[in-house]
Amino acid sequence: MTPYASLDELRHDISELDSRLLTLLAKRRELAVAVGNYKLQTQRPVRDVTREKQLLEELIEQGKTLSLDSHYITRLFQLVIEDSVLIQQALLQKALNDSQQQAVRVAFLGPKGSYSHLAARSYASHHFDQMIEVGCSKFQDIVNQVEKGLADYAVLPLENTSSGSINDVYDLLQNTGLHIVGEMTLPINHCLLVSAETSLEAITTVYSHPQPFQQCSQYLNHYPHWKINYTESTAAAMETVASLNDPSVAALGSEAGGQLYQLQAIERQLANQSQNITRFIVLARKPVKVSEQVPAKTTLLMATGQQAGALVDALWVLRQHDIVMTKLESRPINGNPWEEMFYIDVQANSSDPAMQSALQQLTELTRYLKVLGCYPSETVTAVIP
Repeated sequence: MTPYASLDELRHDISELDSRLLTLLAKRRELAVAVGNYKLQTQRPVRDVTREKQLLEELIEQGKTLSLDSHYITRLFQLVIEDSVLIQQALLQKALNDSQQQAVRVAFLGPKGSYSHLAARSYASHHFDQMIEVGCSKFQDIVNQVEKGLADYAVLPLENTSSGSINDVYDLLQNTGLHIVGEMTLPINHCLLVSAETSLEAITTVYSHPQPFQQCSQYLNHYPHWKINYTESTAAAMETVASLNDPSVAALGSEAGGQLYQLQAIERQLANQSQNITRFIVLARKPVKVSEQVPAKTTLLMATGQQAGALVDALWVLRQHDIVMTKLESRPINGNPWEEMFYIDVQANSSDPAMQSALQQLTELTRYLKVLGCYPSETVTAVIP
């Protein structure tokens, strides 16, 4: 090993290596796009799980010769593979839907720094050349922006692995003419954010959106004297704490969002569940077609009769057509006491013959049926070597 005179020299060499890694990652992404174009021309599926598994196994073996453990290699390249898959899916979708949009307006909850803002930016990075940000204070305002043509897309949180479904968003889907055209998941790392040097003992008030408070309830139980103040979004909470600049106040939110407001994280990973993930949906005025080369989801809105076994009969139709259901959610029908509307997610393309047959049978069985959207599944299941 080359002797180093100082820590600064070591850090300089690390920075140089990091720059070279970025260059290589950019080159790899270019090659992933080239592979996507080849798949577009040859009609091959985006995912080749056998190839992904083989690649990971080869990399792990190479890593051993370089004293790199398999867990490190697996985590690193699962992320790289996921990026390649999402880039190729977006490429195929743009070609199928003849999308020429350069700059799009995307509406989301909260000002900059909210989880919805981070989700919107993440989705846009794979699908659009430029995003014009439209922050909103309420879920209804987000939908209104797109319905009125003031925004092109709406990004809405739908469910969380810790706190469950977001009922307000499900209820909005009953009454909008917008279509689900995409989805994405975002790992949620709630942090305790402060604007000034302080301690946990000095904090008396915490600001955030109701969802983080639910998701971090076990942590908050350790500090029953803290006053809980609800805000319209996590970003609004950060904004408040930054403006107060008071060592007795804090916000629950993301560390990345907090940095936009010069806030520091003094506690991290506060959610009740270690795997805290939020699923977001993307809405637009027009539906999209989904390439047969891309894994697809279809979301249905359905109301069954009140007779015994009505829901079972409807779900049996999916079973008969070998259609996998990934989500079943019920919500009350506004104005109809004790009646429920069902939301169903299935792993299927709505244009597939089996799905078309199932939809026809469901139309005959149910009182109401609507396809809320068919869209690419962006939940990339990691390959395990």
